[in-house]
Amino acid sequence: MSRKGRASGPRTSHPPLAGDWTSQKLRVLASYLTSYTTALKDQPTRDHSFRKGYIDGFAGTGYRDVYREEAGPQAPLFPDLADADPQALLDGSARIALKTEPRFDRYVFIERSAQRCAQLDALRSEFPDLANDIHIQQGDANDEIRTMCAKDWRAHRAVMFLDAFGMQVEWRTLEAIAHTRAIDLWLLFPLGMGVNRLLTKSGDIPLPWRHRLNVLLGTQAWSEDLYRVETEPTLFGNDQERVVKATTATIGRYFNDRLKSIFAGVSAEPGVLRNSKRNPLYLLCFAVGNDRGKDLALRIANHLLKELR
Repeated sequence: MSRKGRASGPRTSHPPLAGDWTSQKLRVLASYLTSYTTALKDQPTRDHSFRKGYIDGFAGTGYRDVYREEAGPQAPLFPDLADADPQALLDGSARIALKTEPRFDRYVFIERSAQRCAQLDALRSEFPDLANDIHIQQGDANDEIRTMCAKDWRAHRAVMFLDAFGMQVEWRTLEAIAHTRAIDLWLLFPLGMGVNRLLTKSGDIPLPWRHRLNVLLGTQAWSEDLYRVETEPTLFGNDQERVVKATTATIGRYFNDRLKSIFAGVSAEPGVLRNSKRNPLYLLCFAVGNDRGKDLALRIANHLLKELR
């Protein structure tokens, strides 16, 4: 496909730090998208109706900025954990998808902010050969995705990227994605940016926090797996109980096992995205909806995720 009319994007004198977590996740995504469209470029169909798409649930502006300005429901629950590493004005996930070759047949960018939707709309002029296949949907990602997933997917396949900065993704949205049996999902799970902090050391969790965990994890039974009670003898001969919270590794395994309960295939070891102090911020999880294509998809994803383990 011709690259005529494609812009390289604004240049900056502030390149991203080598190995920063934003660059890492986007490198993995870019590599997977190329492998995905290459594998499906000659997909045979009787009526030539087979379509492959890219869906971005939190598309932003198409770029990633030096400073990530988040407000309202898009803000991290615990901003003190956010990484201060500089991020240059470079390609974000939306522009990475538009630059992927072989190309996708359709691009769906979902964004809540009207201002960011307008900025995404400018991508049509940057990529004129793809303009008719770029679809921008303003709204809540969970609502838009569930509506999309309720349609007939028998002649469609897609890669979806859910890069929420906080805990916006709902479990029932993930169930809808898995139900299509047609979508390969890359998902950032807010391990250190949310869940680990909501799980208080004492186990006494405020009701609003507990509700957010229920919505994210899709169950109210998570406390049974993420906390345990240990009994220790005291100097006075009686027993004393203490609550022990799960480690971040256990929390990550718990969520990954939850994904395995609804998807055809899931990478056993998600990537770990850390800030400059080596604190885990997110897990980069991968799940496959289509049973027939899961083996190849998992081989590719597992290879790419090795650099993040």
